[in-house]
Amino acid sequence: MLKKLILLLVLGVAEWKGYRHFNPGAPGDAPPPAVAAMAPAAAPVRPVESAYRCDGRIHCSQMRSCDEATYFIRHCPNTQMDGDGDGVPCERQWCG
Repeated sequence: MLKKLILLLVLGVAEWKGYRHFNPGAPGDAPPPAVAAMAPAAAPVRPVESAYRCDGRIHCSQMRSCDEATYFIRHCPNTQMDGDGDGVPCERQWCG
């Protein structure tokens, strides 16, 4: 009788381990990483008309005004004008 109980207990633990191995998202597991962390960066928004156009400039030293830097950071890819990530470009040169 005791041998049967131990055998059932061992089989139950093995089944539980197998279930957890093949179903990592089972209830009780840690939640998956935030979707925002896995999502790609949003595509740049292209306005219909503007005094500016994306022409490959990415640095503050290449801008002539705060308006121009703001346009570039909002509409052009790969800009490097917002070092602190607050959405305000070129704070030392133009938009400070």
